[in-house]
Amino acid sequence: MTIQQQARIQDAPSHADADLYGPKLPDFTSIMDECRGRLRHRLSELISMEQLCRQAGDLISTRTEALIEADEFTLPLVSLTIGNPDTAKHCLLLTAGIHGVERIGTQVLLAWLETVIERCRWDEHWRAQFNSDIAIVAVPIVNPGGMLQDSRCNPNGVDLNRHAPIDAEDKVPFLVGGQRISKAIPWFRGKRDADYEIEFVALQNIIGRYCQVGRPSIVVDFHSGFGFQDHLWIPYAYRRQPIEDIGSYVALKLLWERNFPHHNYVFGPQAMHYLSHGDIWDYFHRQCRTDGITLLPLTLEMGSWLWVKKHPQQLFSFAGLFNPTVPHRHARVLRGHLLLIDFLLAAARNIEYWQPRGEQEREMQQMAQSLWYRQL
Repeated sequence: MTIQQQARIQDAPSHADADLYGPKLPDFTSIMDECRGRLRHRLSELISMEQLCRQAGDLISTRTEALIEADEFTLPLVSLTIGNPDTAKHCLLLTAGIHGVERIGTQVLLAWLETVIERCRWDEHWRAQFNSDIAIVAVPIVNPGGMLQDSRCNPNGVDLNRHAPIDAEDKVPFLVGGQRISKAIPWFRGKRDADYEIEFVALQNIIGRYCQVGRPSIVVDFHSGFGFQDHLWIPYAYRRQPIEDIGSYVALKLLWERNFPHHNYVFGPQAMHYLSHGDIWDYFHRQCRTDGITLLPLTLEMGSWLWVKKHPQQLFSFAGLFNPTVPHRHARVLRGHLLLIDFLLAAARNIEYWQPRGEQEREMQQMAQSLWYRQL
């Protein structure tokens, strides 16, 4: 079954005004009117996202993808769009907050969206790209219930990035790679054969709605909580063999390094570090490929261990393991990834100029073997 078919079945709307991928729900502002004051100190990122949308005016369109119940709140899972994804030649999809405790990913994404909006106000050429060349689709808080509760999992105790119906082909780290023992233990995948979690369905609807045949899309998913360096991970997490689009990833890596040779990112497959069950981007990539759609997911894994090393007091806070707490370091992280995301926007807009074909793609595939896969 294709991702389009699954998206229609999983959230089949009952009202006549619902569109093809997901039901018609109340608008973002109406939902926030019911809970804004109570959320100010518990989910400030959602307040910041609403303020960004207000300030952007008609530059940003919002859509409520799902409603999440958590701690007596009804929280909106919202997608933001800049440009027109239905007619744009290219699309950049940005997601954050899949793990609720990783607030810094959401904050980095919102900080970048602020720069995009501000530049649209004074740079005519910058704004013109959103007329037809490219659209941005952003989901800054995929797991609002988990973020409200400062939890990695969603309110049902499910780790959304271990939840997809795809199993690793080799051994995974015990528990960390995904488990079905109990939701009381982190990394819970959900019960086998249970319905998909609503956040997963919402992402599936977004991909089904905006990713199209003949229009390759780049995805950037923001995370923290691993390593002393910032990583740009490419799929797969479920196997050690190269992803079918590995030539495109090598070409993107080389393009980045030619333009920014002194960067600090470690670019490579997640499988070089560990395998896991249920990775959502492994699953969505494979489903899109079945539909003839090119989806190129990247995970920006911010190296939070370095923040803890420089400020060991963060060890005594669960959130401190995933987020910088010292103000100057927090500010440095917010501005430190803006150049990368600008580059990925430009790369998505000009993908036909650097995506390899024919003999060049074969050369890139061979390069991937020497760079990464001979070590696995």
